[in-house]
Amino acid sequence: MRNLPDLLIKKVSKIITNFFNPITSLFIYFIYRNLQLHSFQETVSLFLPLFLCISLPIYLWIFWNVKKGNYTNMDVSNRNQRKSLYFVVGGTLLAYLLYDYWRNHTIDLVLLFVLFLLLAMQVSNYIIKSSMHTAFNIFAAALFFAISPMMGLIWFGIAIIVGITRIILKMHTIKEVFAGAAVSILVSFIYLYANIQIQS
Repeated sequence: MRNLPDLLIKKVSKIITNFFNPITSLFIYFIYRNLQLHSFQETVSLFLPLFLCISLPIYLWIFWNVKKGNYTNMDVSNRNQRKSLYFVVGGTLLAYLLYDYWRNHTIDLVLLFVLFLLLAMQVSNYIIKSSMHTAFNIFAAALFFAISPMMGLIWFGIAIIVGITRIILKMHTIKEVFAGAAVSILVSFIYLYANIQIQS
């Protein structure tokens, strides 16, 4: 019989890794940021296009491919299967950025850097299966840090925990988690620098 503490650790790890997936973490940030600037109703109206144009199509694409057997799981943890996912996510982000520019005549810096991070992760995927969960949670920490350093540090702690869960669940090796972290830290520093330049 398997050790009860080990089963509990794996169960908790699965809950953490499923909840703090890249899309959810970024949307928590978007909701948090918009609630700082707008009313709840305005936040919902700003969030809805993001959900309909980015999140929903990605979830439907993954679900459809899991059902067809093209993807092993909803995590899309297989390195070769992940290649098509990068194009779908990149396409939805680019489509939304173009729509947002057409509507508001501005480019959302956060979404632009999410696209940059995605492209960097896609390139790294040809070398090593970098952890997207770790990468996007570290980037979310940088986004939070730009608003509130305390929230940024808290989210960085969450990113570390998420990285550990990916190893516990054998979704990634330590090397793959560190690779995702390294890519994200680089993109995050560039984002924070660009954000400071724009604010000043």
